[in-house]
Amino acid sequence: MSAPSHTDILGTFRTELFEDGILHEGDTIGTDDETLLRFLRARKFNLAQSKRMFCDAQHWRKTVNGTGLDQLYSEVDPLDYPEREAVFECWPLYFHKLDKKGRPINVHTFSGVDFPKLYKTCTPEKHWKSVIVNAECLPREILPASSRQAGRSIGTVFVIVDLKGFSLSKFWQMKTLARNSFQMSQDYFPETMGQLAIVNAPSSFTFIWSVIRPWLSKETAEKVDILGSNYKEVLLSLIDADALPTTLGGDCQCPGGCHLSSAGPWLEGRVGWGPKAKAKSETTEETDSPGNASIKSEHRVGGASNTTSREGEKHHDQADITKLADGNDAREYNSQADKDLYDHQEVARPHVEVLVAT
Repeated sequence: MSAPSHTDILGTFRTELFEDGILHEGDTIGTDDETLLRFLRARKFNLAQSKRMFCDAQHWRKTVNGTGLDQLYSEVDPLDYPEREAVFECWPLYFHKLDKKGRPINVHTFSGVDFPKLYKTCTPEKHWKSVIVNAECLPREILPASSRQAGRSIGTVFVIVDLKGFSLSKFWQMKTLARNSFQMSQDYFPETMGQLAIVNAPSSFTFIWSVIRPWLSKETAEKVDILGSNYKEVLLSLIDADALPTTLGGDCQCPGGCHLSSAGPWLEGRVGWGPKAKAKSETTEETDSPGNASIKSEHRVGGASNTTSREGEKHHDQADITKLADGNDAREYNSQADKDLYDHQEVARPHVEVLVAT
């Protein structure tokens, strides 16, 4: 008797999640096939292990911060919160435009790491909340917007970590927070990182990597490419110059700084709910309240429904599921609105480029 296909496992996975009350229609984790497949891929299509992982993720989403992730997201706009500038002086982590494959770029800069200074104006608890909503922002807003821009499904992010000016003393400051961030991403947002490039790696990074490597799954570690200072040519082969900040060898100079701009298709029609959005609302006499903020083009924020992403999607027919279960990032839709957005072409999962360390 032949082993069950990935298509069969996906069907069983969905059925059991719903029958066991682990997943419900409208859950903001996502009920579409691609979301379920991310958990299956993370556990190599082992049904029992995937189910446990999904159950743990649902429990975390309901209990994190004592109120649950949806409530936290409605309170903290990841692109506009009071402590954002102070946080970014210490550890800028931001989404900025797209690479040549249409994947969103996520940049982390560690040269300014100084947590004692940061925590004079931002408590560790508030900082961690910003890290959580930043992680949730990826599947909730960033990837759906990237998919709309590309006209096809974009399921992963290209992460760039800039270690210029980084040192062992700074690493010890952020060690616990970095480990917790990696763990959260792997456990609750699996299979969303397509590639991670570490640039300006200092000589001390050999030791730092020996500490970090055990935190990562084998699959995640295989997506990491460590570069020295001669990284510009490599990055520009993957990212257009006008999408890469000048600090990383590109030509982009967003007004006010690329790190604070949040530039990308996710800003199109976006109505935020942070302090800047509230101030703008007051001056323009808009009536949107921060707790019920929405996105005009119907992408989901603040706990609302995302009709172009994880929620409101119809399930795939047998042919569609087969394409998805084979391990690619193709996502096809059955509603007329989604047909107008997507061209129904099968798209292979982003290939992880091999970057040669210098």
